[in-house]
Amino acid sequence: MYPSEFRYSKDHEWIRVAGATGTIGITDYAQKQLGDVVFLELPEVGRRLQAGEVFGTVESVKAVSELLSPVGGEVVEVNSDLAQKPETVNTDPHGAAWMIKVKLDDGGSMAELMDASAYEAYVQSAAK
Repeated sequence: MYPSEFRYSKDHEWIRVAGATGTIGITDYAQKQLGDVVFLELPEVGRRLQAGEVFGTVESVKAVSELLSPVGGEVVEVNSDLAQKPETVNTDPHGAAWMIKVKLDDGGSMAELMDASAYEAYVQSAAK
C-alpha cells in the first residue's frame, strides 16, 4: 500500500531520496485523517530545515495541521501547483502532491525513519 522506495516518519510524512535530494509529502493515512484539503502553506526556497521542524501547514475542512520535516536540509523546490489544486493531496498523496524537495544534510536523520512495512504496522497499531 505504501511505496517501498519511500521512508516514513511517525508524524506521517514521507520522503523519497534520489542522490542528495529528498522529495517530501504526507502519507495516504495522513490525508485520510485530515479529510478534504483546502489550503497549504509551504516554505520559501532556500529555507534551512532541521529534522522534526515545522515547514508549513495543511488546512482541511476538519482542521489545520503542521507539516514536519522528516530530515534536515535546504528547501530547493516547492510544489507551487498545490496552491491552485490543494485537493491533489487527497487524490495523489504519494505522487503529484509532493510538497517540497530538500538538499539533504548528512544522512543521519534518515536512520530515524521507517520503511514501508514498519510504517504500515505503525499505522495499524495507531488505528486500534
